[in-house]
Amino acid sequence: DPGRAGVAERPITIDDVVTKTAIAAGTAIVAGTLTAVSGLYVLALPAFIVGFIVSLVLIFKPHLAKAPLVLLYSASMGVALGGISGLLNNVYPGIALQAIVGTAGVFIGMLVVYKTGAVRVTPRFTKWLLGAMVGVIVLMLFNLVLSLFGINTGLRDGGPLAIIFSLVVIGVGGFSLLVDFDQADQAIKGGAAASFAWYIA
Repeated sequence: DPGRAGVAERPITIDDVVTKTAIAAGTAIVAGTLTAVSGLYVLALPAFIVGFIVSLVLIFKPHLAKAPLVLLYSASMGVALGGISGLLNNVYPGIALQAIVGTAGVFIGMLVVYKTGAVRVTPRFTKWLLGAMVGVIVLMLFNLVLSLFGINTGLRDGGPLAIIFSLVVIGVGGFSLLVDFDQADQAIKGGAAASFAWYIA
């Protein structure tokens, strides 16, 4: 098990998780801000592809989750989000700031929910969340394919169905943070290796 602390490596602490997560988040924020400010929105798609490939590597090979790959993922996704945010902000001024504040609010809210124990992360909860995530992804892909043929499913037109769908997606994303927080908690309680903090980040 690559997450377990070996003889030569100390166990993970909450400081390890917080520090590595702050470094990864800071990298994404700097990369995203530079992309948005520079106007290099064209980099969003290639950066997303790089980030997606790196995320698959990290998911299936967690022992490779060290600073270089994690920071490459963070920078790539920062560029992707910065490009998309900058582009959308040109069309809908102020939307990027709303998205950033909303994301920070959901993160803080879910952290409070997790720490107070208002929602417990159980195997059943995790299965439910995974099913919801798959359902959302399938529905989004279905909507994308139909939109290529000019068919409007109502999921992205700003109507009531689109608002409900957006709230469901935000909810699924928010609840997925609980699983992340629980993973960090379990790694600390289980004495995982300190280097595992990069994977958690």
